[in-house]
Amino acid sequence: MTLSTKIAFLGIGLMGEPMARRLLQAGYSVTVWNRTQSKAESLLSCDALLANTLIDAVCGADIVISMLAAGPIVEQAITTALPALAPDTLWVDMSSTKQVEAQQFHALLLAHGGGFIDAPVSGGVAGAQAGTLAIMAGGSTAHFARVEAILAVMGRPTLVGPAGSGQVAKLCNQLIVGATLNIVAEALLLAQAAGADPAAVRTAIRGGFAESRILEVHGQRMLERNFVPGGQVKTQLKDMHNILDAAAAAQLSLPVTQLVTQRYETLAASHALADHSAALLALEALNPGQRLGSGPDKLS
Repeated sequence: MTLSTKIAFLGIGLMGEPMARRLLQAGYSVTVWNRTQSKAESLLSCDALLANTLIDAVCGADIVISMLAAGPIVEQAITTALPALAPDTLWVDMSSTKQVEAQQFHALLLAHGGGFIDAPVSGGVAGAQAGTLAIMAGGSTAHFARVEAILAVMGRPTLVGPAGSGQVAKLCNQLIVGATLNIVAEALLLAQAAGADPAAVRTAIRGGFAESRILEVHGQRMLERNFVPGGQVKTQLKDMHNILDAAAAAQLSLPVTQLVTQRYETLAASHALADHSAALLALEALNPGQRLGSGPDKLS
């Protein structure tokens, strides 16, 4: 694909806005659409074309990229757009959906003469802004070759298998993220409750076997009590439920994942829109009188 490739980008939210912005800054022609149009207007300064309707956005597009809230919304978008798609249009869904939904989208678009790749991402808003997202793609090698350069503008794309495999990889990622966030919260709160300096403990264990991106980024967030959303609690909870659905379909029991899901269900009741590092808040609620640090909570 060249810079003359026409891209339709559907979903200009926390993640979609910086992702679309990177494509525009790279010189691609991008038509943007969002249900709340005002959220897409910030991209006009980057020469984005603003579509009034989803149909207007996809007409004439070579590539359609969707970054939407959930599988049912992606399905609605594909169903609406299908009659207006040009032959051989390739739809790249970068949302987080269920594996079975991605496989259904693939079959639907294939029957229409087009193509489909599921390419969910990890790295949060910061990764989207920096163009360093981990992009997990499921689809054919031919379809992946068509969009690899486009995806590379937004991060590091890897083809992990046929359609639906990208969502499996994302679920594996979110399983590790969700569990590790809770463990980091427990470790830092334990350090403080036992009389150590939690910030110094975090520094001391970094570089050892406990090192992780979660400890680096979200451990610092917890120390600062900065729960301004990057990856939201409600999104993490949706992913946890999708993980358990995938495990059930594969006839697997994942007991730790079940516990982590319960923690996020509790947290979502009061802090659904906070960053998923707010796992710390659910832990503190279990331990009255224990609170990491002394600063105020930053939630928005």
